[in-house]
Amino acid sequence: MCERKQTPQERYAAKYKKQFKIDCITTTEQDIIEKLESVPNKAGYIKQLIRADIAASKTKD
Repeated sequence: MCERKQTPQERYAAKYKKQFKIDCITTTEQDIIEKLESVPNKAGYIKQLIRADIAASKTKD
């Protein structure tokens, strides 16, 4: 059988994309779940928080 040819987007993703997954427990981390469900762009929100943390740690040093 022939394998399906990758699209340019799939080749790019395979080369440059890195994915992270977190598990949240509904009984103990409901506050986190509610906050993430309230924002329209979850990935953007998390990236913004991480970049703010990086900037804060740079000014601390």
